[in-house]
Amino acid sequence: MDTFFLVNRYLHITAGFIGFFVAPVALAVRKGGAAHRRWGRVFFWAMAVAGISALVGAQRIHSLFLLLTAVFSLYMACFGYRSLYLKHLAWDAKVAPFDWAVAGVGLLVFVGTVGYAFVAGNIPVGVFGGIGAMTAARQLRGYANAGHWNKIQWLRNHISGFLASYIAAVSAFSVTSLRFIPFPYNFLWPTLLGVPVIAWWQRRVSAQKVKLAPSSGLSGSPAPALRK
Repeated sequence: MDTFFLVNRYLHITAGFIGFFVAPVALAVRKGGAAHRRWGRVFFWAMAVAGISALVGAQRIHSLFLLLTAVFSLYMACFGYRSLYLKHLAWDAKVAPFDWAVAGVGLLVFVGTVGYAFVAGNIPVGVFGGIGAMTAARQLRGYANAGHWNKIQWLRNHISGFLASYIAAVSAFSVTSLRFIPFPYNFLWPTLLGVPVIAWWQRRVSAQKVKLAPSSGLSGSPAPALRK
Protein backbone atom coordinates (compact mmCIF):
# COMPACT_ATOMS: atom_id res chain seq x y z
CA MET A 1 0.00 0.00 0.00
CA ASP A 2 2.88 2.37 0.76
CA THR A 3 4.24 1.71 -2.72
CA PHE A 4 0.87 2.57 -4.25
CA PHE A 5 0.70 5.94 -2.51
CA LEU A 6 4.34 6.65 -3.37
CA VAL A 7 3.63 6.02 -7.05
CA ASN A 8 0.47 8.11 -6.78
CA ARG A 9 2.49 10.96 -5.28
CA TYR A 10 5.01 10.96 -8.10
CA LEU A 11 2.20 10.70 -10.64
CA HIS A 12 0.57 13.75 -9.09
CA ILE A 13 3.82 15.73 -9.10
CA THR A 14 4.56 14.81 -12.72
CA ALA A 15 1.06 15.69 -13.96
CA GLY A 16 1.05 18.95 -12.02
CA PHE A 17 4.48 19.86 -13.38
CA ILE A 18 3.31 19.23 -16.94
CA GLY A 19 0.14 21.26 -16.49
CA PHE A 20 2.06 24.10 -14.83
CA PHE A 21 4.21 24.67 -17.91
CA VAL A 22 1.78 23.63 -20.65
CA ALA A 23 -0.99 26.13 -19.80
CA PRO A 24 1.05 29.22 -20.77
CA VAL A 25 1.96 27.53 -24.05
CA ALA A 26 -1.70 26.89 -24.89
CA LEU A 27 -2.45 30.56 -24.13
CA ALA A 28 0.45 31.85 -26.19
CA VAL A 29 -0.30 30.08 -29.48
CA ARG A 30 -3.09 31.02 -31.91
CA LYS A 31 -6.47 30.18 -30.45
CA GLY A 32 -8.31 27.50 -32.42
CA GLY A 33 -5.13 26.37 -34.17
CA ALA A 34 -3.64 22.89 -34.13
CA ALA A 35 -1.03 23.79 -31.51
CA HIS A 36 -3.66 25.31 -29.20
CA ARG A 37 -5.83 22.20 -29.44
CA ARG A 38 -2.88 19.89 -28.86
CA TRP A 39 -1.54 21.70 -25.81
CA GLY A 40 -5.07 22.24 -24.53
CA ARG A 41 -5.62 18.49 -24.52
CA VAL A 42 -2.32 17.94 -22.73
CA PHE A 43 -3.27 20.49 -20.09
CA PHE A 44 -6.72 19.03 -19.55
CA TRP A 45 -5.46 15.48 -19.06
CA ALA A 46 -2.60 16.68 -16.89
CA MET A 47 -5.11 18.46 -14.65
CA ALA A 48 -7.39 15.41 -14.65
CA VAL A 49 -4.56 13.12 -13.56
CA ALA A 50 -3.27 15.65 -11.02
CA GLY A 51 -6.76 16.14 -9.59
CA ILE A 52 -7.63 12.45 -9.31
CA SER A 53 -4.24 11.58 -7.80
CA ALA A 54 -4.70 14.45 -5.32
CA LEU A 55 -8.07 13.01 -4.27
CA VAL A 56 -6.40 9.68 -3.65
CA GLY A 57 -3.45 11.25 -1.85
CA ALA A 58 -5.62 13.43 0.37
CA GLN A 59 -7.01 10.31 2.02
CA ARG A 60 -3.48 9.20 2.84
CA ILE A 61 -2.21 12.42 4.36
CA HIS A 62 -5.60 13.55 5.71
CA SER A 63 -5.34 16.93 4.00
CA LEU A 64 -8.68 18.71 3.64
CA PHE A 65 -6.91 21.48 1.74
CA LEU A 66 -5.60 19.04 -0.87
CA LEU A 67 -9.01 17.40 -1.15
CA LEU A 68 -10.93 20.66 -1.68
CA THR A 69 -8.36 22.07 -4.09
CA ALA A 70 -8.44 18.85 -6.12
CA VAL A 71 -12.25 18.95 -6.32
CA PHE A 72 -12.20 22.60 -7.41
CA SER A 73 -9.44 22.10 -9.99
CA LEU A 74 -11.12 19.01 -11.45
CA TYR A 75 -14.51 20.70 -11.64
CA MET A 76 -13.16 23.81 -13.36
CA ALA A 77 -11.06 21.80 -15.82
CA CYS A 78 -14.09 19.69 -16.74
CA PHE A 79 -16.22 22.85 -16.97
CA GLY A 80 -13.73 24.37 -19.40
CA TYR A 81 -13.46 21.21 -21.47
CA ARG A 82 -17.18 20.44 -21.53
CA SER A 83 -17.94 23.93 -22.80
CA LEU A 84 -16.48 22.88 -26.17
CA TYR A 85 -19.43 20.52 -26.55
CA LEU A 86 -22.05 23.13 -25.67
CA LYS A 87 -21.74 25.54 -28.59
CA HIS A 88 -25.18 24.43 -29.76
CA LEU A 89 -26.84 26.03 -26.71
CA ALA A 90 -26.71 29.33 -28.59
CA TRP A 91 -29.59 28.06 -30.75
CA ASP A 92 -30.68 24.73 -29.20
CA ALA A 93 -32.49 24.49 -25.85
CA LYS A 94 -31.66 20.80 -25.31
CA VAL A 95 -29.37 20.37 -22.29
CA ALA A 96 -28.16 16.86 -21.48
CA PRO A 97 -29.20 15.47 -18.06
CA PHE A 98 -25.49 14.86 -17.42
CA ASP A 99 -24.78 18.59 -17.58
CA TRP A 100 -27.66 19.44 -15.25
CA ALA A 101 -26.48 16.78 -12.78
CA VAL A 102 -22.83 17.87 -12.75
CA ALA A 103 -23.69 21.53 -12.22
CA GLY A 104 -26.25 20.66 -9.53
CA VAL A 105 -23.87 18.41 -7.59
CA GLY A 106 -21.12 20.99 -8.00
CA LEU A 107 -23.33 23.69 -6.52
CA LEU A 108 -24.15 21.54 -3.49
CA VAL A 109 -20.50 20.64 -2.92
CA PHE A 110 -19.26 24.22 -3.19
CA VAL A 111 -22.04 25.66 -1.04
CA GLY A 112 -21.08 23.05 1.56
CA THR A 113 -17.46 24.13 1.20
CA VAL A 114 -18.41 27.75 1.87
CA GLY A 115 -20.39 26.65 4.92
CA TYR A 116 -17.43 24.71 6.26
CA ALA A 117 -15.10 27.65 5.62
CA PHE A 118 -17.45 29.96 7.53
CA VAL A 119 -17.63 27.65 10.53
CA ALA A 120 -13.89 26.91 10.54
CA GLY A 121 -12.90 30.51 9.79
CA ASN A 122 -10.87 29.34 6.78
CA ILE A 123 -10.90 32.28 4.36
CA PRO A 124 -8.89 30.68 1.51
CA VAL A 125 -11.14 27.63 1.37
CA GLY A 126 -14.14 29.96 1.39
CA VAL A 127 -12.73 31.87 -1.60
CA PHE A 128 -12.42 28.74 -3.73
CA GLY A 129 -15.77 27.45 -2.53
CA GLY A 130 -17.41 30.77 -3.35
CA ILE A 131 -15.94 30.87 -6.86
CA GLY A 132 -17.00 27.28 -7.45
CA ALA A 133 -20.54 27.95 -6.19
CA MET A 134 -20.91 31.03 -8.39
CA THR A 135 -19.65 29.08 -11.40
CA ALA A 136 -22.06 26.20 -10.83
CA ALA A 137 -24.97 28.59 -10.23
CA ARG A 138 -24.16 30.44 -13.47
CA GLN A 139 -24.06 27.11 -15.28
CA LEU A 140 -27.52 26.20 -14.05
CA ARG A 141 -28.86 29.63 -14.95
CA GLY A 142 -27.27 29.32 -18.38
CA TYR A 143 -28.82 25.90 -18.95
CA ALA A 144 -32.21 27.34 -18.02
CA ASN A 145 -31.63 29.95 -20.74
CA ALA A 146 -30.44 27.43 -23.32
CA GLY A 147 -31.29 28.38 -26.88
CA HIS A 148 -30.64 32.04 -26.15
CA TRP A 149 -26.92 32.02 -25.39
CA ASN A 150 -24.54 34.56 -26.81
CA LYS A 151 -22.74 32.79 -29.66
CA ILE A 152 -19.39 32.99 -27.86
CA GLN A 153 -20.60 32.14 -24.35
CA TRP A 154 -19.14 28.67 -24.66
CA LEU A 155 -15.74 30.28 -25.39
CA ARG A 156 -15.96 32.48 -22.31
CA ASN A 157 -16.76 29.40 -20.24
CA HIS A 158 -13.86 27.53 -21.82
CA ILE A 159 -11.40 30.28 -20.90
CA SER A 160 -12.76 30.74 -17.36
CA GLY A 161 -12.77 27.02 -16.58
CA PHE A 162 -9.27 26.23 -17.76
CA LEU A 163 -7.70 29.34 -16.21
CA ALA A 164 -9.47 28.76 -12.89
CA SER A 165 -8.23 25.17 -12.87
CA TYR A 166 -4.70 26.44 -13.48
CA ILE A 167 -5.03 28.97 -10.66
CA ALA A 168 -6.07 26.18 -8.29
CA ALA A 169 -3.08 24.07 -9.34
CA VAL A 170 -0.68 26.97 -8.76
CA SER A 171 -2.31 27.60 -5.37
CA ALA A 172 -1.75 23.99 -4.35
CA PHE A 173 1.89 24.23 -5.44
CA SER A 174 2.32 27.48 -3.53
CA VAL A 175 0.90 26.09 -0.28
CA THR A 176 2.86 22.85 -0.40
CA SER A 177 6.18 24.15 -1.79
CA LEU A 178 6.55 27.92 -1.31
CA ARG A 179 6.71 27.77 2.46
CA PHE A 180 8.43 31.15 2.76
CA ILE A 181 5.10 32.82 1.85
CA PRO A 182 2.94 33.19 5.00
CA PHE A 183 -0.65 31.96 5.27
CA PRO A 184 -3.13 32.93 3.83
CA TYR A 185 -1.15 34.76 1.15
CA ASN A 186 0.46 31.53 -0.04
CA PHE A 187 -3.06 30.33 -0.88
CA LEU A 188 -4.53 33.54 -2.25
CA TRP A 189 -1.83 35.21 -4.39
CA PRO A 190 -2.52 33.03 -7.48
CA THR A 191 -6.20 34.01 -7.30
CA LEU A 192 -5.40 37.70 -6.85
CA LEU A 193 -3.16 37.60 -9.94
CA GLY A 194 -5.26 35.15 -11.97
CA VAL A 195 -8.73 36.67 -11.72
CA PRO A 196 -7.71 39.89 -13.53
CA VAL A 197 -6.16 37.72 -16.27
CA ILE A 198 -9.47 35.87 -16.69
CA ALA A 199 -11.33 39.20 -16.81
CA TRP A 200 -8.89 40.51 -19.44
CA TRP A 201 -9.36 37.44 -21.63
CA GLN A 202 -13.13 37.71 -21.28
CA ARG A 203 -13.05 41.33 -22.45
CA ARG A 204 -10.66 40.48 -25.27
CA VAL A 205 -12.91 37.68 -26.55
CA SER A 206 -16.01 39.85 -26.30
CA ALA A 207 -14.36 42.70 -28.20
CA GLN A 208 -13.02 40.61 -31.08
CA LYS A 209 -14.83 38.90 -33.90
CA VAL A 210 -14.84 35.12 -33.81
CA LYS A 211 -14.79 33.15 -37.01
CA LEU A 212 -15.02 29.40 -37.53
CA ALA A 213 -11.72 27.80 -38.41
CA PRO A 214 -11.82 25.02 -41.00
CA SER A 215 -10.03 22.58 -38.69
CA SER A 216 -11.77 20.80 -35.84
CA GLY A 217 -11.45 21.61 -32.16
CA LEU A 218 -11.11 19.38 -29.10
CA SER A 219 -14.71 18.30 -29.39
CA GLY A 220 -14.43 17.35 -33.04
CA SER A 221 -16.49 20.34 -34.19
CA PRO A 222 -15.25 23.53 -35.87
CA ALA A 223 -13.06 25.52 -33.51
CA PRO A 224 -12.90 29.30 -33.25
CA ALA A 225 -9.91 31.32 -34.24
CA LEU A 226 -9.51 34.74 -32.67
CA ARG A 227 -8.51 37.47 -35.06
CA LYS A 228 -5.33 39.17 -33.99
